[in-house]
Amino acid sequence: MAGLKRRKGVLEEVFSRALHADDSKLYAVTYREFNSAKEVTLSEFIELSDNFETVPASRIILVKRGGEILYRTSRRDLLKLLK
Repeated sequence: MAGLKRRKGVLEEVFSRALHADDSKLYAVTYREFNSAKEVTLSEFIELSDNFETVPASRIILVKRGGEILYRTSRRDLLKLLK
């Protein structure tokens, strides 16, 4: 999670809890990929982002566990991709 260390706060806490104290497959990450939003499990996100190197934390829109939203970006440009 070296790339995430630069972006401290709620997102880091959610990821840390998911990776170390819970089943990361229960978490869904929605992130910006070009001009659309893509949702994958946290496990998949960590792998495809090469531990936040190829997909930075700044492109994460939502993190959910089940139906509960644990993190939502405040960036309106990213939130528009969810519609």
